[in-house]
Amino acid sequence: MVWCSGWRLASAVSNCGGLGLIGAGSMHPEVFEEHLRKTSLATNKPFGVNIPLFYPEIERLIEILVREQVKIVFTSAGSPKKWTSLFHNHGIIVAHVVSSAAFAAKCEDAGVDAIVAEGFEAGGHNGREETTTLTLIPRVKRETSLPLMAAGGIATGRAMLATMILGADGVQIGSRFAISQESSAHENFKNYVINSKEGDTLLSLKELTPVRLLRNKFFEAVRQAESDKATKEELEALLGKGRAKKGMFEGDLDEGELEIGQVASLIDKVLPVSDIMKKLISEYEAALDELQNTKLYQFKTE
Repeated sequence: MVWCSGWRLASAVSNCGGLGLIGAGSMHPEVFEEHLRKTSLATNKPFGVNIPLFYPEIERLIEILVREQVKIVFTSAGSPKKWTSLFHNHGIIVAHVVSSAAFAAKCEDAGVDAIVAEGFEAGGHNGREETTTLTLIPRVKRETSLPLMAAGGIATGRAMLATMILGADGVQIGSRFAISQESSAHENFKNYVINSKEGDTLLSLKELTPVRLLRNKFFEAVRQAESDKATKEELEALLGKGRAKKGMFEGDLDEGELEIGQVASLIDKVLPVSDIMKKLISEYEAALDELQNTKLYQFKTE
């Protein structure tokens, strides 16, 4: 949710009964501090922060969130072992995002409080294993006894219910809220997503940090480089700096990196968070009611 989830989106989700998360991976420390304080003013409900562990200024971000008494942290893109004890010493609950059952087990050993299992359908924090959410959730459920949240490919209430039937205790939703009125993303990016079709996103940059991208000029350059067996250094040079900001925050649909989940083709309108939350819950309840009223027939052969 880099460049999408600032204080407006995080506070709106929390005010509607969810747990809003500030996407700190695109924020310099002073900007991060500003968003924390604005979120605290905009909601009296719990909220959290997502921090990619490879972030170059992570020590400063952690110093700020401890000082501002943030109580919930979602870590991603790295091992949580180094920081979990520090968080716990300050009374902070830690959830970590994983893309494999093996890593989920390591996270439990590291002492995290909860797991987010994110399938191949997701936009960011993707796994090289390309395991789908449908397969990942029951696999992780076998490996860990921790509270489990499902992520990747979830944009409807029916998908929420499906993951819970598979063993999830809750869900983490990114792409649907990235294309909300409160999202910090540029309108060009939002409109590009709602006009996308099935198959318009593909997993890319597996040699660096796997992400799912919408097709555009930059995407085609990446695909060509990968086809030409470009080295890691050549891909890093192509990616350069600020590609995600250029695409999602500044709205450059040609040269920007346009990260979004596979559910992009299901999103057809930019809505306020309140409408999205109401629709998610009503769809979930309707699907649950249908399931509970479904009759299972046994056919006997003579």
